[in-house]
Amino acid sequence: MATRIKRLVGHIAPSIDMSTAELWQEVPLAPPDSIFKLTAAYKADPYPKKVNLGVGAYRDDNSKPWVLPVVKKATEKLLHNEALDHEYLPILGLPEYTAAAAKLILGSDSPAISENRTVSAQTISGTGANHLGALFLTKFYRFNGAKKVYLSNPTWANHHAIFRNVGIEPVDYPYYNPETISLNLVGLIGSLQEAPARSVFLLHACAHNPTGVDPTQEEWDTIANVMLEKNHYAFFDCAYQGFASGDLDKDAWAVRHFVQKGVPLLVCQSFAKNAGLYGERVGGLHIVSPDKDAADRVRSQLSVLQRSEISNPPSHGARLVEMILNDPEMFAEWKQDIETMSGRIISMRKELHRLLTQVYKTPGNWDHILNQIGMFSFTGLNPEQSKAMIERAHVYMTGNGRISMAGLNSHNIEYFAESLDKVVRGTL
Repeated sequence: MATRIKRLVGHIAPSIDMSTAELWQEVPLAPPDSIFKLTAAYKADPYPKKVNLGVGAYRDDNSKPWVLPVVKKATEKLLHNEALDHEYLPILGLPEYTAAAAKLILGSDSPAISENRTVSAQTISGTGANHLGALFLTKFYRFNGAKKVYLSNPTWANHHAIFRNVGIEPVDYPYYNPETISLNLVGLIGSLQEAPARSVFLLHACAHNPTGVDPTQEEWDTIANVMLEKNHYAFFDCAYQGFASGDLDKDAWAVRHFVQKGVPLLVCQSFAKNAGLYGERVGGLHIVSPDKDAADRVRSQLSVLQRSEISNPPSHGARLVEMILNDPEMFAEWKQDIETMSGRIISMRKELHRLLTQVYKTPGNWDHILNQIGMFSFTGLNPEQSKAMIERAHVYMTGNGRISMAGLNSHNIEYFAESLDKVVRGTL
């Protein structure tokens, strides 16, 4: 009988030649990342009026990357600092940087900091923070049943891969209402109430990616209360502090409110967008513990995990941000730079809304363009319309109708609005 089963298995499963070394010929070919594929198609397109609204990176009014003036100043200072060397940083990063970064997101007067309850680690930007946070949870969080994380539908596409890679299965919770192009608060609260106690919910601290739809402060308070009632854990992802509204404190309100109310949480932080340091990969993970003893335990295990992953983080970007955060004059300049970026995006929202409602009189309600916040906007276009925008208008955007407002400028916004009007009317 055993021999017969072995033969059957041999017929079903492909045979593996064990007489040769592994040459990786059976590795399945993975599809390219959708955003980077979109960018490649844009670059290869010779059409003179082409518009790239796919990538989430700031561009100036001439569609060029913008190096913040304060970053240039900090770079110049570092260049002439003879005391600097290239020695390893501590495992959890540059202490002056992590301390300042924690104060930026939690508030300088946060009890979580003054009571030594916060553990901070320098990470490889926000992606690294999400990974390290997820890795810590899979190792030490006492899940109520199977390891699951609740992600907003939709969310940043990379969230799914990050959690699956550490053995935590993503589960969607309702967030966006395509009918009203706004927050589905009823569905969100219902999901919080129906989820098993002690569930982990990933929340976008501000400028939700990809919808640009954020809860109001009153709605955040409702969310916090339900999370407390159900003993849920808040996994905050904050990639756009200051970049969303132009106000660093306003964009951190939800995180600080949750800390004040005592919701168990961690925060993933990135300086890619708000400092324009996309390629420097400067981020942070901040885990708020109930007391100093728990914080010491968390710190010890985070160090072990970080050591096995990257040994210690890179220094250059962290030194730039540390200098900007801890120098009052440079910090004030940085806030002005943030206002410049966020202000330009807000002006593009206003102009697009004006063109659609007053110039082209495009069918439908376009108030969501103004109501949404941050770099991205959900236009309300369906996949077929989004595809038409790419193929016929050479406007590169994701299939779910999301656009990067930072890709719009005074030179291309009228062409985009005209194309959007045509695709809505079915005349493109």
